Amino acid sequence: MDIRSNRRDADGQSVITANRLLDGITVWRAADGSWREHIAEAALISNTEVEGLLASLKTQAQSLGLVGVYGVQVTEEPGHGVVPVTVRERIRAFGPSVHPEFSPQKEAQHVG
Repeated sequence: MDIRSNRRDADGQSVITANRLLDGITVWRAADGSWREHIAEAALISNTEVEGLLASLKTQAQSLGLVGVYGVQVTEEPGHGVVPVTVRERIRAFGPSVHPEFSPQKEAQHVG
């Protein structure tokens, strides 16, 4: 089991994530086997089944153009959809933890 997987509860659900080799973007495995950029499109997998699927995907990672394939435990929150249980994975799924007021995009809007 991957060290990042040690937080999975036996009765919980996970999604599978990786990074694309081409551009480093975080991607999530969808139900149809494709890789999407938004966690909302990720397929939910029982934690009892995720390790078997991960073993298969890790052997295919390079041919799929991926690196760092692993499972992330999630919960379903009303109004928010699928949300990772750890802060690290929430940042990977939803973006930096910097307040929007201090983001570079905010500063660029005020230039000129």
